[in-house]
Amino acid sequence: MSESAASFTIPCHDIVSVVEFVPFEWCTNLLAVGASSRVTIYSVDFKDEAEDGDQFVFKQVRDFQNGCRVTAISWSPETSYQSREVADCLRFAVAGSNNRIQLFESDLRGKDTLELLEGHTDFINSVAYNPQSGETLASTGDDLTCRLWVGDELNASFQLGAPGMSVCIHEREPGKVMVAQKDGIIKIFSMDLQLQIMSLDCCQSPLMSADWSRLDDDVICAVAGTEWLIFYLSRSSQPQERRQAHPEGARDIRWAKSTPILLATTGRPGRQIKVFSTRHHQVPLSTSQQVAYGMSWHYTYPVLAVGGDQKVNLYHIEPTKAQMG
Repeated sequence: MSESAASFTIPCHDIVSVVEFVPFEWCTNLLAVGASSRVTIYSVDFKDEAEDGDQFVFKQVRDFQNGCRVTAISWSPETSYQSREVADCLRFAVAGSNNRIQLFESDLRGKDTLELLEGHTDFINSVAYNPQSGETLASTGDDLTCRLWVGDELNASFQLGAPGMSVCIHEREPGKVMVAQKDGIIKIFSMDLQLQIMSLDCCQSPLMSADWSRLDDDVICAVAGTEWLIFYLSRSSQPQERRQAHPEGARDIRWAKSTPILLATTGRPGRQIKVFSTRHHQVPLSTSQQVAYGMSWHYTYPVLAVGGDQKVNLYHIEPTKAQMG
C-alpha cells in the first residue's frame, strides 16, 4: 500500500511532529497538531455513511505559538469545546525541544494563559495528564527522570535507570504512573507513596514506546527491538504476547481507544505504519509515508491520525478488517 491509503487528510503548514486527539468522551472532536514552532487545534467531525454530505469535516480552531519544535502533547480533562453545559476551554501541555513544558489555556474569546515548567535537563519524550482530575501532569525524558507536576510546581521526581520514553496515567488507576524505559524495563509508581510498586521486563531493547490500554487497565503494550509486546499486569512481569512488527526496528505504539483489539505501530524500514488486531494475524493496515511522526487514535471511531509532511493523514480501519463484529 502507499500513501494514498489514507482515508482523509488535513493539510498543514509544516512537517508535523506530534498529533493528539482529545481522549475524553465529553470532547472527542479536537485534534492537536504540533510542528516546528506551534500547535494548531482542529475540530474534526466524522459522519456516518448514511448521512448526507461529506463524511469528514475539519476546521482550524486556533494556533498557539510554542517557539520551538513540539516533542509531546497531552490534553487536560478540563478541556471542553462546543458543549451545552460548560464554556469552551482548551487546556493542554506541550513539551518542546528546549527541554521545557508549556501549559496552554484559552477560552477562545481572548483570554489566554501560559505557564512554564522547567526542570528537565535533557530531551522530553512524553507527557501525560491525570485523566480524572487534570491536577497532576507527568513527564519523562532523556535525563533519566519521571517528574510529577501540580500546577506549575514540581511535586515529585523519580530516578530512572535509562531514558524515559513513554509515560501514562490510567483513568481507572489515577494514583499510579507508568514509565517505560529505553532499556526495556517498564515501571509503575505510586504517586501517593512516591515509590515503585511494579516493574515489567520486555527482555529486549531498545524499548521505544509503550501505552496503557484505555479500555483495560490490566493491559500494557510496548515496542522493543523489532516486535510489539503485550503485558497483563495481573499475570506476569513478562510479556504474554509478542509479534514481529517492523524488521528494522519499531518506533512507536498506540492502543486504539474505541476497541480493545487494535493497536498501531510505526517503524523501519522507511516510515511504515501498521495496525494489528490481537484477535488474528491479518494486518488491517500496512502502509508507509515519506514522513511519519506522531500518531493518535480517535476516542469514538477506529480512526488513526499520523503526522506527515505538511499534512495529517487519517486512516479509518474498517470493522470487517478488524473483525470486531
